[in-house]
Amino acid sequence: MRAVVYSQTGEPEVLHLAERPVPEPGSGEVRVRVAVSGVNPTDWKGRRGDAAGEPVDPAQVPNQDGAGTVDAVGAGVDPSRVGERVWLWEAAWQRIDGTAQEYVALPERQAVPLAEGVSFDVGASLGIPALTAHICLTSSEAGPRRLEPGALAAQTVLVAGGAGAVGHAAIQLARWAGARVIATVSGDEKRELARATGAQNVVNYRAPSAAEEILRIAPGGVDVVVEVAAGANAALDTAVLAANGTVTPYATDGGSQLGISVGDLMGRNVRYQFVLVYTVPPAVKDAAVADVAKAAADGALEVGADAGLPLHRFPLEQTAAAHAAVEGGAVGKVLIDVG
Repeated sequence: MRAVVYSQTGEPEVLHLAERPVPEPGSGEVRVRVAVSGVNPTDWKGRRGDAAGEPVDPAQVPNQDGAGTVDAVGAGVDPSRVGERVWLWEAAWQRIDGTAQEYVALPERQAVPLAEGVSFDVGASLGIPALTAHICLTSSEAGPRRLEPGALAAQTVLVAGGAGAVGHAAIQLARWAGARVIATVSGDEKRELARATGAQNVVNYRAPSAAEEILRIAPGGVDVVVEVAAGANAALDTAVLAANGTVTPYATDGGSQLGISVGDLMGRNVRYQFVLVYTVPPAVKDAAVADVAKAAADGALEVGADAGLPLHRFPLEQTAAAHAAVEGGAVGKVLIDVG
């Protein structure tokens, strides 16, 4: 089968097409014929590593997310799963086999049934972005711990970076769960994308009046901030948080430091809950998987320009270009057509 691999860390050019044996699913595993592979920032960061030129042995197939069809199962797995359309998550986490290949074998819980009518493009765009968004939205001390229609009806959610993949999923999930959503963006193009995603209000965070504008929309402050840049946005978040509010940073913000006013935030019982989807407890992840699958089945997690997340497509042999696009800050979702 065709697979994209890298045997040393470095720039996108370390990725190359190779022929590998079709994997056999082990006990508790399914084998999936991959149709579409999704690319996330963690994929290129893993490929780059801490320093260029470090050996990767055995060679690694990149990409955590994808979608396709189960074509074989291992011992202990219900044979009726063969033929099932699925979306994949964390395929390459602490494993050498990601989704940038024609077939991948992985634990069956990481191949989630894709509801009838939900496209492979949607399936390959769920995974890391949607699970991250779910965990951010359910990390408040006040809850809820699960999402469903109405679960966030009493809350105002601020989504920083509303035109990004996680921001896009956070807006969609929060709206599906009934929240009032405010998104922040950096310009007019991204403003239109956040609106298309479903944000009721969109604010340019670069404007000097950004905090005042958010507080005009939500005079009592916001309950949850889904935060892509905690360091850069610390002052804005501090200004607009409600009492007992929660900030959920999910990205490293370029390694910046977080400067906050301890006394001010302590007085309001504000909480910072950092989120790394790979290392949350299994029960939290399982809940996120179940809720994301339900939201997708309800049609709440659409992708494409009309849904606020433009798609950028690459064939498998151009996986290096796909990684470069994500690393270069492509607005939207980068997908690789595998099958």
